[in-house]
Amino acid sequence: MFANAVEMYSRMQNLWVSPDGYTLPHILKACGGLPGFEMGRQVHGQIFRLGFVKDVFVQNGVIAFYAKCGKIQSAKVVFDGLEFRNVVSWTSMISGYAQNGQPIEALRAFHEMREMGIMPDWVALVSVIRAHTDVEDLAHGKSIHGCIIKMGLELEPDLLIALTAMYAKCGQVMVARCFFDQMKVSDLILWNAMISGYAKNGYAEKAVELFRDMISKNIRTDSITARSAVVACAQVGSLELARWMDNFISKSEHRDDIFVNSALIDMFAKCGNVDMARSVFDRTFNKDVVVWSAMIVGYGLHGRGREALDLYLLMKQAGVFPNDVTFLGLLTACNHSGLVEDGWRLFHSMKDYGIEPRHPHYASMVDLLGRACYLDQAYDFIMSMPIEPGVSVWGALLSACKIHRHVKLGEYAAERLFSLEAYNTGHYVQLSNLYASARMWDRVAKVQILMREKGLSKDLGYSLIEINGKLQSFRVGDKSHPQSKEIYEELESLERRLKQAGFIPHTDSSLHDLNYEEMEETLCNHSERLAIAFGLISTAPGTTLRITKNLRACINCHSATKLISKLVNREIVVRDANRFHHFKDGVCSCGDYW
Repeated sequence: MFANAVEMYSRMQNLWVSPDGYTLPHILKACGGLPGFEMGRQVHGQIFRLGFVKDVFVQNGVIAFYAKCGKIQSAKVVFDGLEFRNVVSWTSMISGYAQNGQPIEALRAFHEMREMGIMPDWVALVSVIRAHTDVEDLAHGKSIHGCIIKMGLELEPDLLIALTAMYAKCGQVMVARCFFDQMKVSDLILWNAMISGYAKNGYAEKAVELFRDMISKNIRTDSITARSAVVACAQVGSLELARWMDNFISKSEHRDDIFVNSALIDMFAKCGNVDMARSVFDRTFNKDVVVWSAMIVGYGLHGRGREALDLYLLMKQAGVFPNDVTFLGLLTACNHSGLVEDGWRLFHSMKDYGIEPRHPHYASMVDLLGRACYLDQAYDFIMSMPIEPGVSVWGALLSACKIHRHVKLGEYAAERLFSLEAYNTGHYVQLSNLYASARMWDRVAKVQILMREKGLSKDLGYSLIEINGKLQSFRVGDKSHPQSKEIYEELESLERRLKQAGFIPHTDSSLHDLNYEEMEETLCNHSERLAIAFGLISTAPGTTLRITKNLRACINCHSATKLISKLVNREIVVRDANRFHHFKDGVCSCGDYW
């Protein structure tokens, strides 16, 4: 349609027919909807020659054209030159800023407009809502929502879409769903906003459910929809669901989309199958830095440090330059594989690419040095940081101190953490675990008292296991499952076999106030072992068990799971809060380095 309008305008020019103040804005709109910029500039030149410089209707069209083409400064020059500005003039500038990634400028223009006493129309309000969404300013966004209601515009479809996106992105997904359900006509932007909102705010299963609903209704998806759904699948952690998603993508128009494929690589890595992630990587054409980085991060997550480093060499040979995410993946890979020298070299090579390390890079280096027992070097590294050390950095040091029982340095790290986040339960638990590992039970008690005084409680551990595509959840000592009797019978059988094989639980940092029998029972009932027992009675011999934990694997469960994998001749894949562990034939892929 736009091309037809431009063609008609060209014929009009060839016939020496002069455009009027009605024609010019429409041809400018057509030029803005087509690739290329020159035709619109020619029309702007004609506007000068024909004397429409003071025609606000025509000049509004010029502003909108430049904004549509990404020339926001040119639009601002035209806007500033207007003697009279109406609501369309202001709306064109506000929309232009919002469309060109300048939400703060859009909001500033809106405030200037209101100070001039000009009442916004629904078009301006859509752009203002989008600007508040971009900066995640829910408070002021709600204020605009109130204005919309007062103006009687709450049923305007474009405003409903914008409000859905705002509430979804800002964490109020239930409110967003109310707006979503009000829409009578399906709109792709609306579906994308709701799916990505669910995925971003921890409602991954609802995001996948909505995506399936979208497909069943034959609503067209785009790369944004597909990527949001893939991200949600990664959060769910179900390998069967991941395979379904990959199958859907492979049959869709998104198969060769780099944007989507990078998310698929990340999804398979997070669902425990890094080899399937590699297959997606290998089939992706024209790999950019995001695709390479996703695969490197995946290898790092599974502790396959050498493969991550080899891939990095291939990346450089392909002429692709790394970014900050690439280096974070590389440092994580070195961290989980104990490759201290490689990690140190890579960290210092960041400057060769003009990349400034961020807090995650520094934290990864502290973790790398700390795990390898270079605690003094880790401390000196922190003290030499050009930016103020944050929570992630001090947390990495405290974790390393717990591993190596360095109480004094660990206490210092904990003090820094408490000054930054006084009510973060995890910091107190880490300090308590440090004291427990050093058998300093009086200090453990003091930390527990301090936690009670602050109203803090330890996060309860849970484990998820996927059986026949469904995720089952277990907590410590959980007896709520319908097959609880069979699960505990299998658990008792496992414990007998573990004892016969010579397994002795490590008790230094667990429940020192219990007697040995009570302690042993509590350790046996850890959520991970309950999940394993359920997996063993629910699957055929030889089936791989896939488990996800919300906390870091404890020493006892890690040691027990290694031996269980050998006793039952199964591969057991466990994702804890830090990384993946692949247990097979009595050995863990982490090399007991986690």
